[in-house]
Amino acid sequence: MTRNLITLFDLSEEELNRVMTISSELKKQLQEGERPALLQGYGMALLFEKPSLRTRVSFEMAISQLGGSSLFLGDDVGWGSRESIKDFSRVLSQYVDVIVSRSTAHAKVVELANHASCSVINGLTDYCHPCQALADLLTLQEHCGELAGQRLAYVGDANNVARSLAVMCGKLGVDFVLAAPQQYQFDEEFLALIAKQLPDFQLQQTSDPREAVEKASAVYTDVWASMGQEKEAADRAAAFEPFQVNAALMSIAPSDSGFLHCLPARRGQEVTDEVIDGEQSLVIQQAANRMHAQKGLLVWLLNRGKGSQ
Repeated sequence: MTRNLITLFDLSEEELNRVMTISSELKKQLQEGERPALLQGYGMALLFEKPSLRTRVSFEMAISQLGGSSLFLGDDVGWGSRESIKDFSRVLSQYVDVIVSRSTAHAKVVELANHASCSVINGLTDYCHPCQALADLLTLQEHCGELAGQRLAYVGDANNVARSLAVMCGKLGVDFVLAAPQQYQFDEEFLALIAKQLPDFQLQQTSDPREAVEKASAVYTDVWASMGQEKEAADRAAAFEPFQVNAALMSIAPSDSGFLHCLPARRGQEVTDEVIDGEQSLVIQQAANRMHAQKGLLVWLLNRGKGSQ
């Protein structure tokens, strides 16, 4: 059966753990100089409407190291403009085994997956960023040794990254707390969805960043204004100024807490240089884990590794 990853609700706790295990195994093999060609002959299309460094390069190198190939598709292919999304999806999925889509609108990726006959991966939408959360939790696991019982403090806007982190933490037994001004916290629709899908998960929100980080295994932040929110940048900067992750805030967290950021960072805004370049920073390891986590996801989705399901 063809499987997709549009949101992290698409995978069960067991499936997420399996993806994480494959990712860790493949990372260890790469560090030992081994690049098993588990996806030899397989093709991946990267269908992007938004600019990218980490998502594009990490996916291209992931499938390359697994023996497969990739095609980067930009505006010239006419996704949703030159022909209908239905026709486009049905045709493209005849040529490739998996489509990674980075789109301005979540609904477009959902429609793409509804009509495609191959696996579709959400590489980022305005609603969620599941591949980023996979890498983030892999990094947290490496930092702490295990995930169950850890606490992730997210200091910043309840954006697409925060939504995916909340869902994955809820599925894998990680406490999650979001610290943000009240008007930038999770909306009622998302809270209702979390309550329905993960009834045993207590998602926490606070307007006090110090309270959030006090017992955190890792402190996470992101830009205050995401792509498409540039007109709100000034208002957001004023509202989030007390939520900057700096040395004073990190001093409240345990001394062994890690610092996470999905990048790109606006240094001097949501995070200071002394934190992002400091000893607690895991951001480069976190960015590298985009490739490793996505290798595990690709192998699991395409079911090529021994015991990958």
